[in-house]
Formats: sequence, structure tokens, C-alpha cells
Amino acid sequence: MRGKNPTGDVYGAVADPTRRKLIRLLADVEELPLHEITTHFQMGRTAVSKHLAILKEADLVCARKVGRETRYRLNAEPLKEIQDWLSFYEGFWKDRFVKLNKLLEEDL
Repeated sequence: MRGKNPTGDVYGAVADPTRRKLIRLLADVEELPLHEITTHFQMGRTAVSKHLAILKEADLVCARKVGRETRYRLNAEPLKEIQDWLSFYEGFWKDRFVKLNKLLEEDL
């Protein structure tokens, strides 16, 4: 299910808790340089860079050079693929809860 993004797997990119934290961090700001991102994690700059590279491959993060530093920002568009996939299950569970509610009301 790669859809519009043949190079990176959005599902695999968000499967890791560190990368989900990176996405959340970048969602709150316009962009951040790598050295500032690294301060939010208990790992080195190289490890954070590797996680950002995976997010970049999945097109979830954009990077731009400003002098000697690299700044990162979130590109949330690929997350729509996950939202679309989950929307089916939202309807599935709503239907199940309606049926459960009816059964519980019958028992009262």
C-alpha cells in the first residue's frame, strides 16, 4: 500500500516510536534545525539523523540547508494514506458499538 509514494513506506516510517515522536515534534513548529531536534531525544545526532532519513524517504519530512545547518519540517500529506486506511475501521467499530448498545438495551 505505497500509493503515491513509491520510494518510502509511510506505515513502516511511523511504526517506530522515535519517529512518531519526531513527527509530533515537527508538527508543533514550522521547522527545526537538527541540533535542536536532537535535544529532545536521549540519543546522538547520528541516530536522530537516521530516523529523519527514514521519514524523509517516506516523504514525511522535508529538509533544507541554511548555511551549514539542515532544517527539517513536517510534510503531513503522506499521513492521509494512513487516515484513509483507518477510516474503514472507524466505521467498522462504530457499527459494532451500535449493535452492542442495542443488545445491552435489550437486556435491561
